[in-house]
Amino acid sequence: MQKTTLLNHLETFLTPRRIGLFDKVIRQRTNHFTVATQDVYQLHNTSAVIRSCEVFGIQNIHVIEERKPKRIDREIAMGAQKWVDVNRYSTSKACIKELRAKGYQIVATTPYGESTTLKDFDIEKPSAIFFGTEKDGLSEEILKEADCRLHIPMVGFTESLNISVSAAIILQSITSRLKNSEIAWQLSEEDKISLKYDWLKKCIKNSDSIIAQYDTENP
Repeated sequence: MQKTTLLNHLETFLTPRRIGLFDKVIRQRTNHFTVATQDVYQLHNTSAVIRSCEVFGIQNIHVIEERKPKRIDREIAMGAQKWVDVNRYSTSKACIKELRAKGYQIVATTPYGESTTLKDFDIEKPSAIFFGTEKDGLSEEILKEADCRLHIPMVGFTESLNISVSAAIILQSITSRLKNSEIAWQLSEEDKISLKYDWLKKCIKNSDSIIAQYDTENP
């Protein structure tokens, strides 16, 4: 209740139009699917994947940086990192462990070996979609841990797509099917409130001071 009243207070610092936009976008957000990238060398590709997650309503992305930590390219992501939650890991093992604990099946994207085609992918299970490096794809560790493998059918001579292109194609397909299904894919009411609170803090100048003053006046 305290967080809800504080949220209502913060809303007074933005226009009704802005608040309405927040509510509209949050209604389309989901944690039913999430995305993980493993050691993507080209920084702009990671940033582009983050942008695709934001565009298609994926709230969480998990970035595995076993070899070299990377900053998010603000220009390429075009501010998308402000609206999605970027979770970082130093090992694939830690990422997989956390995602399994949250109830996700591990889905490895790969054009090789036996795998499910995009149109046949089962959207009912909460799934973490893993994307690998531009050159080598996902590591053997993740491929072995995967509950299933997924590929985009291709009919040309080229055997694989750029990771950012693959992510956009897959996310557009599975989120479109998800939102036309009977699956309860939206965020919980508690998560909606927390997300809106986070966005308000990011958008309101001197929000920390405003919150501190509110807490003082409303103990």
